[in-house]
Amino acid sequence: QVQLVESGGGLVQPGGSLRLSCSASGFTFSTYFMNWYRQAPGKERELVATLVNGGSTTTYADSVKGRFIISGDHAKNTVYLQMNSLKPEDTAKYYCNAYNILNNYWGQGTQVTVSS
Repeated sequence: QVQLVESGGGLVQPGGSLRLSCSASGFTFSTYFMNWYRQAPGKERELVATLVNGGSTTTYADSVKGRFIISGDHAKNTVYLQMNSLKPEDTAKYYCNAYNILNNYWGQGTQVTVSS
């Protein structure tokens, strides 16, 4: 059974950090594009970061470049999103996505709120 389970969200003050985890089961993430998306209320879903080929290539949205880091742990079949220097505009529900030409899987999302 394929599953993506996100964790690590919460409430953090501006300037703080959080690390999101996406635990994958039923498939090996290294054969997929592993993506983190986010969606704020009233806004479209936004691609935040992508891990390609298990980590050989990473890409980021301009809005998070230099602050967020996507990485993967093959032994744990888990993808992470380290978020630093968080801003109120980073507040959103964050979703893990696994995509290749055959499949497109989504997690249930984890809420991140940046507020003082």
